[in-house]
Amino acid sequence: MDINTGNRNHQDSVINGKYDFYVRSEKIEHLNEYDFDEEAILVPGDGRIGQIFHYVNGKFALHQRVYKVDNFNLLYPKFLLQLFNKSFREHALKENAQGTVPSLRKPVFTNWIITIPKIEEQTKIGTFFKQLDDTIALHQRKLTSLQKQNKSFLQKMFI
Repeated sequence: MDINTGNRNHQDSVINGKYDFYVRSEKIEHLNEYDFDEEAILVPGDGRIGQIFHYVNGKFALHQRVYKVDNFNLLYPKFLLQLFNKSFREHALKENAQGTVPSLRKPVFTNWIITIPKIEEQTKIGTFFKQLDDTIALHQRKLTSLQKQNKSFLQKMFI
């Protein structure tokens, strides 16, 4: 597994760019060029440490303070993503570099000790949680649509 950062600045982003540009927040910016074309897990290096993770598989660019975890070897990436979501934040908060804004450094990743089952089990676990996340996202979209519809009906009733 390799851990590196990007080399771009936030002001490099462009509106309606062709490729995703991951910065230090949940919001995904865009660029017209990419730096990477691979499968990776992305972790912002400062701000809301241990709370934001992006799974990518394709072309993208990275801010200089976003870590890219890739070359998974004996790890199923979506299983590792679940581990990040479940236990990395607690570890990161214990290990982070204190300052005005909490931040991560590479040793926070390399000192994170995790138990890893066989790849077959990782695949089953990762796939299960991915399907669950997809179902949650689908229901969230349905809920949002129904809330908009409800608001529209209420506006029409009371005009």
